[in-house]
Amino acid sequence: MSGISDARPLAIPRAVEKVAPPRPSSPRGMWWRHGLAILALVWSLFPIVFIISAAINPAGTLNTAELLPKDMSMINFDALFSDTSRPYLTWYKNSMIIAGLGSLASVFIGACAAYAFSRMRFTGRRPGLLALLMLQMFPALLAFVALYITFDGVGNVFPAFGLSTSPGLILAYLGGAMGANVWLLKGYFDTVPRELDEAAKVDGASHARIFFTMTLRLVMPILVTVFMLAFVGLFSEFMLASIFLRDVDSQTLGVGLWSMTKGNERNRLFGQFCAGAVLASLPVVLLYLGFQKQLVGGLTQGSVK
Repeated sequence: MSGISDARPLAIPRAVEKVAPPRPSSPRGMWWRHGLAILALVWSLFPIVFIISAAINPAGTLNTAELLPKDMSMINFDALFSDTSRPYLTWYKNSMIIAGLGSLASVFIGACAAYAFSRMRFTGRRPGLLALLMLQMFPALLAFVALYITFDGVGNVFPAFGLSTSPGLILAYLGGAMGANVWLLKGYFDTVPRELDEAAKVDGASHARIFFTMTLRLVMPILVTVFMLAFVGLFSEFMLASIFLRDVDSQTLGVGLWSMTKGNERNRLFGQFCAGAVLASLPVVLLYLGFQKQLVGGLTQGSVK
């Protein structure tokens, strides 16, 4: 009986308090956010609208450029293609070749280096990665003089790789292919399970076979991402191309369009310049529209790792 009297009553749990859902923000308190978004949108779209309107303006001069022209015409595009002293189609072809081949070579070099840093263990692996990261701290402008002198001498021995040649410019671009791309690729390579490599080695596959037949297929999103970033960078590069390409027929779009803004003909050729700029943006826009999913997936997975 004493044991029964000493027993304590069971604690009754308190009722769970209901948490009121958060109240939605009133439209009056959100006006400044919408205002900032609209301001940023207008700020980014204004140059695009101005260039397009100037390209379809039949006047074709800087003095008569209007944001919304009253008359629209394709005369600037016709003048751009009919001007024999400024071979726009040749510039376009040179830019596509240089950017395409340079991007493919950059992806291949970066993928080989990233695979070695991710899968192999060798002396100097960590210092090598840190050295690639530290080299990105120095601006590329510091190497322009050295590159000019080097390729000027190379042209005396191998004229096909000297100045005013597309192969020479591609080689100069490949000198900076490693760096941030290797880190981005390595982060994605690390997400691929090592058990796949070990299973392939058991079957007698070498590192080269594993890399070309299995790993490259699994990391295709990051390869597409690096290709897009390299293509956009090389397609719009101006400084090094203006130093290397001195002949008119060997110039790229950036150098060729810049030549239209020099001298006394700047005002007269403004319409052609805008028309050429609109056409020059098409490859980059189509590339982004076609590979949006690969770009987002490659950047997020490679950077998070």
